[in-house]
Amino acid sequence: MGKEKISFKEVHHSHSPKTTLWWFFLVATCIKVLLFPAYRSTDFEVHRNWLALTHSLPLSQWYFDETSPWTLDYPPFFAYYERFLSIFAHLIDPQIVHLQEGLNYSSNKVVYFQRVTVILSDLSLLYGVYRLTRNLDSKKQKLIWSLIIWSPMLFIVDHVHFQYNGFLIGILLISLSYLEEGRDLLGGCIFAVLLCFKHLFAVAAPVYFIYLLRHYVWGGMIRGFSRLLIMGGVVTAVFASAFGPFFHLGQIQQVIRRLFPFGRGLCHAYWAPNFWVFYIMADKGLAFILRKLGFNIQMPAASFTAGLVGDSSPFSVLPKITPSVTFIMVLLALSPCLFKAWKNPKPQMIIRWIAYAYTCGFLFGWHVHEKASLHFVIPLAVVAAQAPEDARHYFLLSIVSCYSIFPLLFEAQEYPIKVLLLLLHSILMWLGFSAQFNAGAETARTPSTNSKKKADEFGSEGSSGETVKKGFVIGWSERIYLIGLVVVEIWGQILHPLILGDKFAFAPLMLISIYCAFGIMYSWIWQLISIVKSL
Repeated sequence: MGKEKISFKEVHHSHSPKTTLWWFFLVATCIKVLLFPAYRSTDFEVHRNWLALTHSLPLSQWYFDETSPWTLDYPPFFAYYERFLSIFAHLIDPQIVHLQEGLNYSSNKVVYFQRVTVILSDLSLLYGVYRLTRNLDSKKQKLIWSLIIWSPMLFIVDHVHFQYNGFLIGILLISLSYLEEGRDLLGGCIFAVLLCFKHLFAVAAPVYFIYLLRHYVWGGMIRGFSRLLIMGGVVTAVFASAFGPFFHLGQIQQVIRRLFPFGRGLCHAYWAPNFWVFYIMADKGLAFILRKLGFNIQMPAASFTAGLVGDSSPFSVLPKITPSVTFIMVLLALSPCLFKAWKNPKPQMIIRWIAYAYTCGFLFGWHVHEKASLHFVIPLAVVAAQAPEDARHYFLLSIVSCYSIFPLLFEAQEYPIKVLLLLLHSILMWLGFSAQFNAGAETARTPSTNSKKKADEFGSEGSSGETVKKGFVIGWSERIYLIGLVVVEIWGQILHPLILGDKFAFAPLMLISIYCAFGIMYSWIWQLISIVKSL
């Protein structure tokens, strides 16, 4: 008998998903390496200083040192991680970890070293994505990989601006993957580890608590009590390993003061596109109208548009917002999700719930950074591959969130980079979602009126006896809004300087915040409705 012929298609499909995923990561790595010489924010010096202080000082001085203005304000696990990286930094160039001589050090050695540490740290993101997608079909896998591994937001924030978001979000995805598999103890343990790396992920803690209490602990007095002890013991052990040394030194209050600097004010220097943008603008508008009507409205000494990071809560008319108010608002916004998690703790819904929690934190939280949108945009990439309506929502959210961080790269030489990254991402999303949902997206012929309504809803034509398509189509409202982003950008880059010159220099940034806030609010409402309607 002759040997069987092996087709190209069979050879192509013989490659394991792991190999393909590594190719995705390799392509992303090549792009990241090309970005080495690009702009670096002050966060670059922040992390270099943390390398120096954790290497040069004993642990007892880590959270007290003020040699640099960029003091250590991350939880202990991240400090330990910086200490680990400092071992290699010292081998490459001792000046990197010198507390005084290393201040603002920017040689090629330190640039390349710190850039490489971010790339290698992204391996946690790679593993998290692999775990979440390993049981999906090949088409969905590649779609999700392209959305996450090639995320333009991660390129911009981590590999140009400089941070370790991919590393931290990777830990979150690993935790979520275990929860999806029903391995609640491990999922809860890894989330506790994440909180000891970066405490700002704690916004999702109420969802984790309710879900694990209902799904893992609940179920009989003896079983429930024993599982509560087990989960509590594991979480306590994680926090003890992180904070224990500082508790032993009597420094826990100092650590907490560093982690929660509420004196920074309600908003960041560049307003994140959230609910407080509308609140601030309402206050400014009311103050302007009341002054015109003859009321004596005092102008605040500080200004939201001056880029101050201090106590920037200078309201003229509306009540001043405190951290406790934002905390209550986040909990209220979370309450429908918490109710659903308690009533029906389905593992298949956990990613949606956690993404919604981070959306609530972004919209209503205290001193929110625009970069925090990564916390919900990346997990929602997994959800986006499930249905056309999820894809349509993600398409708009991803573009708006990416555009909202454009002000992070304000130098002219980076402008083509951020625009090109967003355009390529938009094209990849369109092609990926179209391939996923348009191919074979035909339902049986139906003469009912409902078919016409469904066809109109998804933007395709349908009538009695015609085939109705349910593919990936962007509605007119979404198209108009996205076109508005282009208008905002043209105004900020061309028309404003041409017409107004240097006057109202804050206006383009303010316009970006306000316009993008509408898109994020839309996403929050969409997610809320989706969760409430879920079974």
